[in-house]
Amino acid sequence: MPSVALDGEAVPSTGALPEEALAELGRRPLGFYVHVPFCVTRCGYCDFNTYTAEELVSRDGTATSSRETYADQALAEIDLADRILTGERPRVSTVFVGGGTPTLLPAEDLGRIVTRIRDRFGLHPDAELTTEANPETVDPDYLARLREAGFTRVSFGMQSAREHVLKVLERGHTPGRPEQCVAWAREAGFDHVNLDLIYGTPGETDEDWAASLEAAIAAGPDHVSAYSLIVEEGTRLAVRVRRGELSEPDEDTMADRYLMADDTLTAAGYRSYEVSNWARGPHGRSEHNHLYWTGGHWWGVGPGAHSHVGGTRWWNVKHPAAYAQRLAAGESPGHAREVLTAEERRFERILLELRVAEGCPLDLLDAHGRAAAEHAVAKGLLGADAYRSGRAVLTRRGRLLADAVVRELT
Repeated sequence: MPSVALDGEAVPSTGALPEEALAELGRRPLGFYVHVPFCVTRCGYCDFNTYTAEELVSRDGTATSSRETYADQALAEIDLADRILTGERPRVSTVFVGGGTPTLLPAEDLGRIVTRIRDRFGLHPDAELTTEANPETVDPDYLARLREAGFTRVSFGMQSAREHVLKVLERGHTPGRPEQCVAWAREAGFDHVNLDLIYGTPGETDEDWAASLEAAIAAGPDHVSAYSLIVEEGTRLAVRVRRGELSEPDEDTMADRYLMADDTLTAAGYRSYEVSNWARGPHGRSEHNHLYWTGGHWWGVGPGAHSHVGGTRWWNVKHPAAYAQRLAAGESPGHAREVLTAEERRFERILLELRVAEGCPLDLLDAHGRAAAEHAVAKGLLGADAYRSGRAVLTRRGRLLADAVVRELT
């Protein structure tokens, strides 16, 4: 029987995809996202599909899911993907393990997941294999074992260099720990290291943000991501804001912080290649994220993980126990899916490709969009030279207003 779908259409119990989706497999790169849903504690701003150990215990005190068995479940879903993705398919070019806290699992378990993807699909010779890492959950030995397991890139959640900012975010690590982790990762042989930063936390000053940027740069990663804080409904942070305990920074403050990031990172040799991402040279860029932004195929493994193949998008059941039960029964863990229309796919291409430095081709735009693009050039939101060469490329000012520009072009 198909799974029950609250949104979208039901996913067949076999997980089978439409033939027209499979027919596109060979035309674009293929990646895997692996979601590890476990955390020691949940950060106050986080609305990701994550669970603490206490949340995975039933009323009778038994565990409904565990870290110890999770890798085997992920392997089962990779085997399912192998059975479903038939016909012409490329070797996997990117694997990204995210969470949650992937590094709560043994490095060997993460390595087993990568090995199974390699065995079933093959890896491109230059495949990028990334895992996120919580600074408090790794040490030099763990990072060395990750490198031995085949990972080529590691991404640390730094968020801020200021203790009072980390406290508001309810992050568990201490200032300086992420920078130490970068050094350990380099010693372990990682050429590619990312630090994630967040700006706009209540109570953060311009000086705090400047200090965080300088600390991140001094650590020496080849990639930095900087995201504005979003107060998501249902989080503890949202409750505190609603009660008036904390205040949200205004749009002007967020814009100023973004420009500070761009100025500081550019001066240090990083280049913006996507609205929220900077890299030192093309080899420092996140190929996995680029696959998302440019319409590649990816299979999402794990509870709540999303996938996309050839215009068909689906998402798994969210709870780890339900996910494990589906796989144990030999069924797809898919919860629901949608098959995008040609117009929906065109809209998504504009939405995502406009965010990258290369922009999107003007021939994606309809007559309304072309007129809006010409107007955006006149307003300094799109580059004039790129427009003359047939592409819509955001200027720095345009990056500040990216969502508004997309609305106009579509």
